[in-house]
Amino acid sequence: MALFDRLGGLLQGKKLNVRTRFELMRKAISGTMSKFYMARDRRNDQIVGLKILDPEKTAAFLARFKGLKKPSEGEIAIQLDHPRIVKTLEHGITTEGEQYLVMEFLDGAGMNSLLIGRDEILDGRRVRFIRQLAEALAAVHEKGFLHRDVCPRNVILSGDGENIKLIDFGLTVPATKEFMQPGNRTGTPNYMAPELVRRYATDQRLDIFAFGVTAFEICTFELPWLRGVTGQAAMTHDQPPIDIRTLRPNINPMLAKAIHYCIEPDRNKRCKSMEEFLSMIKRVEVMEQ
Repeated sequence: MALFDRLGGLLQGKKLNVRTRFELMRKAISGTMSKFYMARDRRNDQIVGLKILDPEKTAAFLARFKGLKKPSEGEIAIQLDHPRIVKTLEHGITTEGEQYLVMEFLDGAGMNSLLIGRDEILDGRRVRFIRQLAEALAAVHEKGFLHRDVCPRNVILSGDGENIKLIDFGLTVPATKEFMQPGNRTGTPNYMAPELVRRYATDQRLDIFAFGVTAFEICTFELPWLRGVTGQAAMTHDQPPIDIRTLRPNINPMLAKAIHYCIEPDRNKRCKSMEEFLSMIKRVEVMEQ
């Protein structure tokens, strides 16, 4: 029945009355282009995540792709069916003219919060989380998309703290030539690849760079370059990074090598795929770090 309800909503193009369909239990996050709620679906009592996009901010973002048929966030997210990616159940338009997504509700902490608090839950789980994030990003790339905003804020732990999921496809674009042209600089500055900062043409290696910075931070609680709140600090990302071993001397040498391979400033020398990264760390023990 749930499957038919989902398909029916998509095919009929019926607009969603948010207040009628959902009980908004609490506002969880306000993003740069959306609001996110923990909600109860009145039809089946299921607790879900409800994301509602700001129409003006979404339109401003889409204006970057004038003349191109960019799929909506919902159209992209619903294609990404993987155990390490938040599951999107439904998407469409509200009666207020806003895009919305209904997804599984994740009740764990954000990786960014764990890193800020230097949370001990990371002890013994770092390699596991890094591997899981790599698997999630590999799935995004396999489906033909660039995430474009890989960072700890977009990594959420499961309620039991044993697994992670990649979230937020608001900046995601198809990995095709027309969407990888120079000029589109979007993302989180501290995790931006040099070619993105410099507004050069991009490819999946910009995600690999952001992943590498995130993995570096998971291992050390620090970034491989000067931290900043604006794009100015990101202008240093074409310089050699800090050696991860100076911050975490006991790190597995192969893991250290693989992470540095991902944050190589010269993208022609950078790790070419998440599969290559996963192959490099396949013998690194999950509980070692």
